[in-house]
Amino acid sequence: MNDKNKPAMPVAATPLKQALHDARIEAAERSAVIIDLRDAEMARLEILNEAITGVFKDVPARHTDYFDRGVSGGVQPRLWLDAITHVVMGNDKRTYRLLTDTANGRRVLEESTDVPAMREAITRYVARRMVAREQALATTETREEAPKKSRGAVFAAFVLGALAGAGALFAAVWFTANP
Repeated sequence: MNDKNKPAMPVAATPLKQALHDARIEAAERSAVIIDLRDAEMARLEILNEAITGVFKDVPARHTDYFDRGVSGGVQPRLWLDAITHVVMGNDKRTYRLLTDTANGRRVLEESTDVPAMREAITRYVARRMVAREQALATTETREEAPKKSRGAVFAAFVLGALAGAGALFAAVWFTANP
């Protein structure tokens, strides 16, 4: 573009005003780029979300409350799988990163630029979580309950304890009163 085709810029009164004007234009352009990048991240996460729909359709009804899948916006868009695991875009905005929060901090489970590879990683994660939950439920269901005591046995133990306590009190009074 030559100077004849450029739109005429108003001449600023001072060099500082011109520099402020230029800085504001640059900031607006950077903001537009950042918004475009965020929109691209959201679009890529939506593509992955659609790709894993079949995985979550196969989750049995007893496990559906365990997963809470959805894309959240914000400063860093995320595809949530459950309360502790999500997918974010890497710094290059092309790499999917499957992250989980642990007691020792955030851990990367998988990284890939490929949607099918991430779908497989998410499928493995969902399967592992379902097995872990089944095992946790099985251990709580098979744990033996303490045998219940009948009311008569509880009442008999109370009466026996009360008589023993009264006898001990009577003996203590008897021996202290008669030296």
